[in-house]
This record gives sequence, C-alpha cells and structure tokens, in this order.
Amino acid sequence: MSRFIFQVERSLFLFYTGIFFCFFLLVSNLNAEEKSSFFKLPDSIQVHGFLSQGFLHTSDNNLFGHSDDNISVDFRELGLNTSWRVLPELQLAMQVVWRNAGQTDNQDLRIDYGVVNYNFFSSESTTLGVKAGRIPTPLGFYNETRDVASTRPSVLLPQSIYFDRNRNISYSADGGYFYGEQRSEYGDFDFTIGVVNPRTDDPSFKNGIVGNDLGNMVGHTSWVTRLNYEWQSGLVRLGISYADLNADYHPGNSSKFSRGSIRFKPLVFSAQYNAENWSLTAEYAYRKTELAGFGLFPNMGVAGESFYIQGIYKFTNYLEGLVRYDELSADKNDKKGDEYALRSMTGAPNYSRYAKDWTVGLRVKLFTDFLISAEYHRVNGTAWLSGLENDKSTTKYWDLYTLLISYSF
Repeated sequence: MSRFIFQVERSLFLFYTGIFFCFFLLVSNLNAEEKSSFFKLPDSIQVHGFLSQGFLHTSDNNLFGHSDDNISVDFRELGLNTSWRVLPELQLAMQVVWRNAGQTDNQDLRIDYGVVNYNFFSSESTTLGVKAGRIPTPLGFYNETRDVASTRPSVLLPQSIYFDRNRNISYSADGGYFYGEQRSEYGDFDFTIGVVNPRTDDPSFKNGIVGNDLGNMVGHTSWVTRLNYEWQSGLVRLGISYADLNADYHPGNSSKFSRGSIRFKPLVFSAQYNAENWSLTAEYAYRKTELAGFGLFPNMGVAGESFYIQGIYKFTNYLEGLVRYDELSADKNDKKGDEYALRSMTGAPNYSRYAKDWTVGLRVKLFTDFLISAEYHRVNGTAWLSGLENDKSTTKYWDLYTLLISYSF
C-alpha cells in the first residue's frame, strides 16, 4: 500500500513539474508584444501569478515532508492574483493559492486574500484609506509579501518570527483596516490599525497546543497595528508592529480537553539599511502567549523572544548572496528549556524550546521572471519544527539544505 501511495505521489509530482516547465517555456518564448496581449484585459485590470517547487533535505528531523536523510518535494506553491482599479480611489484585489508544505499544509485551494481598498483622501503629502475583506497582516517587514518566492529575501523567512508551520494564520485575516501615509521632508510615515478575525486552519496550530485531540480552533475578535518610517526613499526603514490575536478551542465529543482560549500578543521592532549593492536587516520580537480553560493543564502565560540579523549582497543584477543568524526562545526566562523539560508531561527535550539558525544562501535570476534559490541552514534546536512531522525523537543539531525553483508572471 505504501509503495502504491509513493507511486501516486511521484506521478503527481512529475505531472506538476511538467506543467510548470511547459508553461515557463511557452511564456518565456513570447516576445514583449505577445506577452502584453497574453491576457487581453483593460489597463484597469491586472493579472499575475506564480509557481514554485522546493526540494528539501535534512540530516535529521523533518521539514515539509519526509526530508530526514531524504529529498522531500512536498513544498509547492501555485497562485493566481488579480486586481481591478474600479475607480481612481477604489481597488479590488484577490489571490487564490494552491499550496503544499508536507503535513503542515494540506495542498488545497484557498483564498489568500480578497480586499476592497478605498482611498477616501489623497494629496501630495497625505493619503488616508480603509481596507476590508481578507487582508494580509501588517506584521514586520516581510509578512505581507511572504506569499511569492520572488518577494521573499530567502527560500525560508526567519523562522523565529515568520513561522511557516502556521503560515495561513500568520499571513492574512478577515476584517478591516484604517491606514494613513504622510510624506514630509523628514521622511515618510505610514500607519495601519485594524480589527480582524484570525484564520485558524493551520493543522500545526492546533497540534502545538492540544496535539491530536478532537475539536477545532476558532478565531475571534483581534486587532493589529503597525507604524513604519522611511528616510531617503527607503535608504533607512524603521518599524514597530503589535498584534493581539485571539482564538478558542472547541472540543469534540470525546476530547480530553475542555473548551479553552488562546491569546497571542507579538510585538515586533524592525530596522533596515539599504545601500546600492547591499542591505542589512534586523528584527526583534517579544511574544506573549496565554492559554486558559483547557482543563488538562493549568492556565499559563509565557513570554518568548526572538531576533535575527540578515545581510544581503548583490554581486550582479542576476546574482545575490545572503547571510543570516536567527534565534528563537519559546520562554525568555528559560532560554535553555531545562525547566520545561523537567516539568513536561510529554517528555519533550529542552532543545524543543529554542532554535539557533545560521543560514547562507544564493539567488540566481536566470531570466526576468525565473528564479533559483539555494540555502544551507545549520540549526541548533527544534523550536520551529512541526509536531505533525516530528515525534519526540528529534535531534538537537541538524542541517537543512533547500533549493527552490520559481516563476512569476
């Protein structure tokens, strides 16, 4: 039976890869005039899309499928987005995505975002507007643009802040935002604040709290805000983001847990310097998590913290390199996880509470819209791995190799 399943998965992978490269060859051979008429749409409507296929290998542990001493191909993304400028001040936008990321994402179609954006005031120095619908969450520098490989600085974003195991919850939420932009001789400011209902359809989100217990996670009223500052057209960027995200656990008929509540409050400080050929980025996050009412364990609150420092250098217009150090502590008062391991009822090791990741990477742009990215990660700890793909017999020190082939149109 397992051999049959493997053959089916292999056939689907070959089929998907064949479509990927056939489409790439078709579009890349079109001239500029043919490309412009590929979608015969008015100027007010824009259609774009992306396809990507990842290959992952780990010396130990699993990420996005069975990668331990194996090459996992269970990291695929395909998306189509469109925007319509109905009026100068009114825009509609939507993106549909099919994504697979091992057991952390179940390769189904979903609406990543669907936004109505109304700009009710605009002048040379000031813009004010509102957004409603399913909206990318303004958290840190990269969360709103994490969906497309070409807009991410690396194959994997810094996992201490931008968790891929909970990608859907992190990326967007349903609700509304008020935003404003102010341009001045001292720099540009933009401010966003909104009330949202988080998406809770990431299987790792539930698994990380109640394991495989029956029941569902349901998001409810939360809020998010961010203030960004730019000087000299982005030479220097500074930002501060804060969210108060809330969800409830609704147990099933035979659940071991009672109805509980989850409150997650990340505070993120961001800074970036962009020179002509290189950039330096650093972000720090203080995260408070509160769990209450689950029954099998007492009400608890824990404060974690994380940070990364990242450098990118552009060797040419087609080649750039990346170096990054990324560190996550689930509990800032127990950074080595020793106290947690002593009182843990699951037998989880101390290194499951932290992760320290050194990353080096290269990105090659072969054609205008065709990108190949490769990375090596040396990791100490397993805090950002999913329990769906790893049991308690994990390894403290492990290596991760990634290769991502992506095309945007």
